[in-house]
Amino acid sequence: MTNTNPRKQIVAGNWKMNMNFREGCALAAEVAEGFSYDGTVEVVLAPPFIHQAAVSDILRGHEGIWLAGQNCHQEASGAFTGEISAEMLRSVGARYVILGHSERRQYFGEDDALLKSKVDRALQSGLEVIFCCGESLEIREAGTHFDFVAAQIEKALFHLTEEQMQRVVLAYEPIWAIGTGRTASPEQAQAMHAHLR
Repeated sequence: MTNTNPRKQIVAGNWKMNMNFREGCALAAEVAEGFSYDGTVEVVLAPPFIHQAAVSDILRGHEGIWLAGQNCHQEASGAFTGEISAEMLRSVGARYVILGHSERRQYFGEDDALLKSKVDRALQSGLEVIFCCGESLEIREAGTHFDFVAAQIEKALFHLTEEQMQRVVLAYEPIWAIGTGRTASPEQAQAMHAHLR
């Protein structure tokens, strides 16, 4: 059966701040050995920064499975203690970087203007961007979720050229369904996807 959907299909695993180095390498090896690329779905692993180089080595030679950073700074280099640049991620073999994740927005105050700068830096460095967007329960219940998520995308991405947008993957993240006991139905996710297209 051939894939008639021209959109890239990705299954991404963001490890967040979990697993020590040995555990992370073991998981990466297990995923790489257990994944068989069929040409339709790619896998993206986003381990903590300390794992990046080792996981890159583990994934080398495995088709259809890629490395991602969990974040990057908006500058190429400088006196930014504790940060990592897009160029650093590229240098260890990352193909993607996750930007706009709800935890970065909530806990680190990342807003659309900052994310716009981060997207620009990531694309300039040669990375592809997995751009997270989504709404809280309050926004969903108010019925303004479509406009809210569209505004996130507009503010951070609409300045990009069509060619640059080809290197951006949108990841809808219904924040209201994270840790709340509520789940987003496939129909709800598809409705958001349809609105954003």
